[in-house]
Amino acid sequence: MKSHKLDLHLVTDRNLSLGRNLLDIVQAAVQGGVSVVQLREKECDTREFVELGRAVAAVLKPTGVPLLINDRIDVALAIGAAGVHIGQSDMPYVDARRLLGAEAIIGLSVESEAHALEAERLDVDYLGLSPVFTTPTKSELTQQLGLDGVARIRRLSRHPLVAIGGLHCGNIASVLKSGADGVAVVSAICSAPDPLQATRQLKEQFPLR
Repeated sequence: MKSHKLDLHLVTDRNLSLGRNLLDIVQAAVQGGVSVVQLREKECDTREFVELGRAVAAVLKPTGVPLLINDRIDVALAIGAAGVHIGQSDMPYVDARRLLGAEAIIGLSVESEAHALEAERLDVDYLGLSPVFTTPTKSELTQQLGLDGVARIRRLSRHPLVAIGGLHCGNIASVLKSGADGVAVVSAICSAPDPLQATRQLKEQFPLR
């Protein structure tokens, strides 16, 4: 994944942020040690998404932490984001790469071994394994991969793997041991009473590298 670390991704969700300002949560998470921020907005219009993306990018610029945009190639282009995270029903990877260029970070969600095998022909920067455990933020996905699923995909995939779905301090170590290179969390930071402390506790689950 270019020169950026994979270990801890924050995926934003304003609905889970307990009424707090998203920029404050992002700032706390970066201070606590997140390595990537993915801005995910499913409900706002394009103008609002662009404005929010620019605000988050401004917070991240001095830190060097890359900003990825969930799904929306147009928003990523408009704000000059570091890249995107796309799902199975979003713009195909080859088109996203053509539009964003060789230096963009592009992650692809995979929900099964079949998806991971299909991705072997693609030069994605990482695969997002989703969901490892069932979670309200992915209510449309009812089948969890589990630790065995992570291990199986690790054996067949050449790509770095970032796990997401129901992850917290109590299970991250097991997911990493099963073969994930990093993890992405939503509510574990966004809904935490203290996002800074929560991020630091999550970082403690990673082995020293």
